[in-house]
Amino acid sequence: MTFPAPPAARDYAADSRLALLALLAIPIGALGVAAAWLLLTLIRFFTNLFFFQTLSIAPTSPADHHLGLAVILVPVVGALIVGLMARFGSDKIRGHGIPEAIEAILFGKSLMSPKVAVLKPLSSGIVIGSGGPFGAEGPIIMTGGAIGSLIAQLLHLSASERKTLLVCGATAGMTAVFGTPVAAVLLAVELLLFELRPRSLLPVALACATSGFLRPLVLESGRLFPLHTEPAGLAALGSCVVAGLLAALLAAGLSRALYAVEDGFHRLPVHWMWWPALGAVAIGIGGWLQPRALGVGYDVIGDLLNGRLLIGAALALLTAKAVMWVLALGSGTSGGVLAPVLMMGAGLGTVLAPWLPGGSPGLWPLVCMAAVLAGVLGAPLTAAVFAFGLTGDGDALLPLLLACAVSHGVTVLLMDRSIMTERLSRRGRHVYREYGVDPLERTPVETVMTRNVQTIPADAPLARVVHEWFGPAQQHRAFAVVDAQGVCLGMLDRERLNDMGGETRTAGDLLQGSIVRFALPHHTCRALSQQMAAWGLERLPVVQDEQTRRLVGIVSRSDLVKVAQSLHDEEAVRERVMGWKRS
Repeated sequence: MTFPAPPAARDYAADSRLALLALLAIPIGALGVAAAWLLLTLIRFFTNLFFFQTLSIAPTSPADHHLGLAVILVPVVGALIVGLMARFGSDKIRGHGIPEAIEAILFGKSLMSPKVAVLKPLSSGIVIGSGGPFGAEGPIIMTGGAIGSLIAQLLHLSASERKTLLVCGATAGMTAVFGTPVAAVLLAVELLLFELRPRSLLPVALACATSGFLRPLVLESGRLFPLHTEPAGLAALGSCVVAGLLAALLAAGLSRALYAVEDGFHRLPVHWMWWPALGAVAIGIGGWLQPRALGVGYDVIGDLLNGRLLIGAALALLTAKAVMWVLALGSGTSGGVLAPVLMMGAGLGTVLAPWLPGGSPGLWPLVCMAAVLAGVLGAPLTAAVFAFGLTGDGDALLPLLLACAVSHGVTVLLMDRSIMTERLSRRGRHVYREYGVDPLERTPVETVMTRNVQTIPADAPLARVVHEWFGPAQQHRAFAVVDAQGVCLGMLDRERLNDMGGETRTAGDLLQGSIVRFALPHHTCRALSQQMAAWGLERLPVVQDEQTRRLVGIVSRSDLVKVAQSLHDEEAVRERVMGWKRS
């Protein structure tokens, strides 16, 4: 009985399961829109309840309240409720959503509970509705991801398929909130999927497209911050570099401040359930001093992008927003990071606009907004396309790309991890975010296999086999058994010899009826390594083809390590061109 090795190498590893995931992505995209509508409705409901004491879902701004000093207590009440929900419901609702989604994907087999799907939007609605300076994107990513994960669990899908559907739900929700489907797909690639394969990219794109088409039916259509700037001149080249550098410093400063505050809360001699209420005191005081710093603040972002705020007013507002956001999020409450970061980045651009030549004044709040986001997320393409999607300003794409690239490069050098992965690192979960083609994937078995191998004739008596091949001078743990025509019958090791019957039997008799597992020369080392791990084998015979099974070599686990040596040479060995000797 033969057991063939992995399938032949091809460009993509897609199979018929791709069609199933693609079909499931469409209803998940629709559910993402429903989840986004529910979250935004909850935010409006609790805003009206906390600040105006009315039962309504009409759009209102907490800045219009008439509570006076009593406004300080409003965020504290909301935070106390959420602390209780986290303590007695699920602590997964704490935080800003994206790190928790990454953790579920990479370390939790993409499993999320129904509690998260229910409690995350509810808790975020309470926190933001009571004045929390957060955005809706983190909560909707967690909520939409939970929906996708639950559907996958109901259908008994694999962990990889669950990951795809989890990300479908997460990005569909983001698309519904912001109306940026392309940026949502890029966010999946740069931050959530940790792969770029048809099995994940196609379903995610379908979910985001579905969400984008359905969004106008239940939410406002059009750009969130419509904007048009004049094409940037040559002088904007240097201005974009300066903007990217300063945005990177702001992003790094915000990240370090956030986790310094979180460390401070961990040192407090009180249960973490009470931390959000303590952080909410800062929200209340900041909201009393600067009412427009309460809540999501989309109106403030729009004013900054369109130059409707003076520099002094913008600085005061953004300072309050930054302090409120850092202290509140560091306390472990529930809320997103994108909207506050966009506001602080736009504020930086408002301050820099009079000093940066080469573009219209409205360009620099947009560019700095995206550049700060690129530094915070570690996702430059997402940030650039996200800013374009929010505004529709095509003339700003080139400055956006340059500033985001500079910001990303500087933050990579300044920080070991981004805001999104630092939280995981503190839990002992290291995330390596660089992508590349697996060297095992691009290396065929014939490159690393041993060609001149010792074999055991099929007609060799077992007594001779024990003496000659498995004696005291044994050099190998197993040998291929071949017949007179060179056909491989399998591998013989000492464990199989220990199970032998009478000594008159031959090596071929001992392998009679056993499963013959083998590799083919053109198979990839990656596919083979997976199969060897699944079969629990340390070596496999390599045969010419499945029909003749003529032995051409043997591949072992140690042979696969040779690929790592090749990768080391590519990374570390510096060479001169034109065939000269290595330096």
